[in-house]
Amino acid sequence: QLQASGGGVVQTGGSLRLSCTASGRNFNNYAMAWFRQAPGKEREFVAAISWSGSRQNYGNSAKGRFSISRDKSKNSVYLDMRSLKPDDTAVYYCAGEKSPSSYCSGYGCSDSREYEYWGQETQVTVSS
Repeated sequence: QLQASGGGVVQTGGSLRLSCTASGRNFNNYAMAWFRQAPGKEREFVAAISWSGSRQNYGNSAKGRFSISRDKSKNSVYLDMRSLKPDDTAVYYCAGEKSPSSYCSGYGCSDSREYEYWGQETQVTVSS
């Protein structure tokens, strides 16, 4: 139901835009988030956006460099990444919150338990 795309190989300092497109369910009333997982590391919260799009939260590694947005006409969420570093290399997942019309009111935006719907990942590789 959620498909992430837009990953690829980019050099240090480069930019990428990841997309998360929903199918089979309307996620426009759900808060959405991006997580990532690097080899040998735990899953890490990247960013979240409220169902209205008016609020965003970012993980420490994303602050100042990444921007999350959504386009309800396309049932999609985006992650614009700039000033990429080798440490950003990971598989990136998008996720949808458990309940509609709420925003991180359970475990918090950065906790994966807040989200029920998980999409297929997209690989981001940043070369040095």
